[in-house]
Amino acid sequence: MLGMRRFGFVAGQWLSFKQSKSDGEELTRAYSIASPPAEDPRFALCLNRVQDGFMSKFLCDMKVGDEIACQGPFGDFILHPPMRDTLFIATGTGIAPFRSMLHWLLADESRHQGKQLWLLFGNRYEKDIYYHEEFQRLTAERPNFHYRPVLSRGSAEWTGLRGYVQEHVPEIAQGRSDMHAYICGLDKMVKANRELLKSIGWDRKSIRYEKYD
Repeated sequence: MLGMRRFGFVAGQWLSFKQSKSDGEELTRAYSIASPPAEDPRFALCLNRVQDGFMSKFLCDMKVGDEIACQGPFGDFILHPPMRDTLFIATGTGIAPFRSMLHWLLADESRHQGKQLWLLFGNRYEKDIYYHEEFQRLTAERPNFHYRPVLSRGSAEWTGLRGYVQEHVPEIAQGRSDMHAYICGLDKMVKANRELLKSIGWDRKSIRYEKYD
């Protein structure tokens, strides 16, 4: 139990959860923290209930007072200085570390320093977009934050971007090798965006990524 002590972590880090199945098999799964560091013992996760995923079902079904073993925080997929104009590219639950980073950055001008921040967030359908209204509000409140949701199978009513996230990277990143990029999602998407950025002249040191299966 964390009690009421502050839970310290850096935006972008993840936690390791451990739970035993009914047959005694012990499972360990990693989940990025989806909330910003705060003077608060609580934190948020972004979970996708997977049909045959024991851990995601267990976490989604937890009730107040239930307990689970947890270690961390871990990971170096965090914001790296100096602060520059930055492109965040995510799909699905890969949005979790960016929600933490963006809320932390935008809470204090000394952190974002007025730099331009873009979020390209890819999903299949409208119903799949985590935190959609929240990012829309941030866009309205912060003139240097630009939210670009992308749908590969959007309905006829969808007025936003369509296709895959990498199709919309050049309009932001072309000729801008002075930026940073952070990418999080499935391996195929991460690889496609890394290769694209390098093909338009970006230094690989300006591209940081985290992938999951």
